[in-house]
Amino acid sequence: MIKCVIWDIDNTLLDGVYLEPGPAGRPPADPAMLGVLRELSGRGILHAIASRNPPEAANYAAAVTGATFAAAECGWGAKPDAIRAIIAELGIGADAVAFVDDEPIERAEVSAALPEVLVLSPEDAGEAVEWPEFSPVVVTAEASRRGQMYQQRRRRQAEARAFGGSRDDFLRRSGTRVVIEPASAADVPRLHELSVRTHQFNSAGQQVSTDALAELVGSASHRVVIISLSDQFGDDGIVGGCIIQTGTTTTRSWTVVLLMMSCRAMGRGVIDALLAWLCRAAAADGASLVRMPCRLTPRNVPLRVALAAAGFRAGTGDGAAGRTETGGGPPVEPGSTVFDRELTGPLPVLPGWAETRGGA
Repeated sequence: MIKCVIWDIDNTLLDGVYLEPGPAGRPPADPAMLGVLRELSGRGILHAIASRNPPEAANYAAAVTGATFAAAECGWGAKPDAIRAIIAELGIGADAVAFVDDEPIERAEVSAALPEVLVLSPEDAGEAVEWPEFSPVVVTAEASRRGQMYQQRRRRQAEARAFGGSRDDFLRRSGTRVVIEPASAADVPRLHELSVRTHQFNSAGQQVSTDALAELVGSASHRVVIISLSDQFGDDGIVGGCIIQTGTTTTRSWTVVLLMMSCRAMGRGVIDALLAWLCRAAAADGASLVRMPCRLTPRNVPLRVALAAAGFRAGTGDGAAGRTETGGGPPVEPGSTVFDRELTGPLPVLPGWAETRGGA
């Protein structure tokens, strides 16, 4: 799925060239591209700008389109460099980005430098609204507010850079609130969306159908929880989910079938809270071990770092993964590594900004 469309300005977002105003002034928004932009915004797809123009051109484009742009890189450097900067700022993968530009040379340069990026002409963009890559099955409440949440993210990051204390101090000062609670049938569309869109914090590395998730939410042998996040800058809604097989009276271990979390939650204490809750809830249930089969990918290194910080250790490899009981959940890939956390010693502390509800 495409998460972000990066737009050129001249003869793309605008029906003309910004630095070449006509008798009536600066050029207006291109009507066709404005329709595409609005349609994709309604589907929860982010927008950004990469243009060879002065920085004020991005402000003008935002004003005439009425759009919210999550990032903007204007200047006279190479377009691939501008796109790389946007990808880094937003924390998304290049394969989740589309780039629209009217200039064939610019498109060729980006295609050569960033082959993972989907490069489109304005004419292509007009047709792309019908493509599967731009067509989520369900538009969740979180998706409809995604552009607004990235604006909140920029304000949060700016204040964090200016803050003189530690990360934990900033999280407390910002009124960070993480809520872990059981999932309901109403949460299934958002859980499916997370399984499709998450990569850096995704243990299974594959999407899960809504039917499979609905079955797991109603399963007596599984616990499915959602994780919500908010602070003084805004409400991010549901940012993560976790599916656990709780074991039997003879197998006193919890197996994490799937852990997934939005990259928007990175660095905000959410993964620490979830892993601490996992260990403490499993121990309270009488388990002596938490196991998490994890398909190793270049993208989910942040998850593995978080697991190590919470005391999880890689097991014996493929054989352990093959023996893991996963019930009705996503199958464990033969190449997965199982991360184990013994519960006999000291357990991670649940951060003060985290709370549980509904028996989670």
